[in-house]
Amino acid sequence: MVKKMRHWFLPGPMEEEPDYLPPGPRAEPREAEVLDDWRKAEAGHAARLAHVAGRLGALDDRLKRGPEGWRHRLALIEAADLSWFAGDRIGPDRLALWISMRLSGVQDDTAALARVGWAVRRLTGGPGPEVDLSAFLDRRDPENLADEAEPFAYRAGGWLDLTAQASELHPITRACMGFHLWSFAGLGQQGDRMEAAVTAARVAASQGNGAVFAPLAMGGARGLRAGGSPADRLARWLDGMETACLTAMRHLDDIEAWSARAETEMSTLSGRTPPALCAVLTEWPLVSAPMAEALTGASRAAVQRNLAWMEEKGLVREMTGQGRYRMWRAAN
Repeated sequence: MVKKMRHWFLPGPMEEEPDYLPPGPRAEPREAEVLDDWRKAEAGHAARLAHVAGRLGALDDRLKRGPEGWRHRLALIEAADLSWFAGDRIGPDRLALWISMRLSGVQDDTAALARVGWAVRRLTGGPGPEVDLSAFLDRRDPENLADEAEPFAYRAGGWLDLTAQASELHPITRACMGFHLWSFAGLGQQGDRMEAAVTAARVAASQGNGAVFAPLAMGGARGLRAGGSPADRLARWLDGMETACLTAMRHLDDIEAWSARAETEMSTLSGRTPPALCAVLTEWPLVSAPMAEALTGASRAAVQRNLAWMEEKGLVREMTGQGRYRMWRAAN
């Protein structure tokens, strides 16, 4: 019997041929596969999603019945927390001074302040990202764009098309998907995670009547962490959003109780400065005397006199401990 010879360099009949190709970029998954993965992720977390949607609905109803200043207050807190997630690390005091009076310190990064200021504007109102993403982001293509360069408007349109194909998904799931597919759509070249997070926050609350955005970073931004399958990412997203919604509700509980106490305590004071100052302290987490003067239209002396009275009564607390550039907050 003649045995069949096999060359030494050929793989055996039951062996797999080794991969001798050099490492390189892997092919991106097709859009249909990506969307199917997110549909399966939502189906697997349906009960959890309904629970978190209820939390967001309660916040939406609370804001719809509350004063306009509440939305601004939450937007400032959320934007400041998002700045730490994005690496800008802008505190509420610096943010408040920049937005109200365009004041910045010698060591402040004005570009970072401008980015966080943009986030506050987008979190407080205006058309959402699903209308015109380029306009929402304030990013337009330059007129001298090279022919071989891909226009930003084209990439933004691709992201919108991708999320529109998943229109049957709940807005919370669609927001999570859009956030994690930001770079997949070619929108992450500048590494600006702030844009992706603010866009997702608006998408998640697109069905709301009181809440302009869904809080994502309050109480920690672990829901924005990347890594894992769509199911893993959605699970973290839901956990993070629930924590953020509960944190926002606690903020509103505290400021509502403070407003009622301040109104009672200051009812004996005359003039328009006391109620105007209460409204400012409700809307802004931190307030300086120049800020209060600019926002209320009262004189510096009237503002300082009322702040001193409120501090004596325990209604406000000075936060800096300095003789100059002092900031006050409502003493909840």
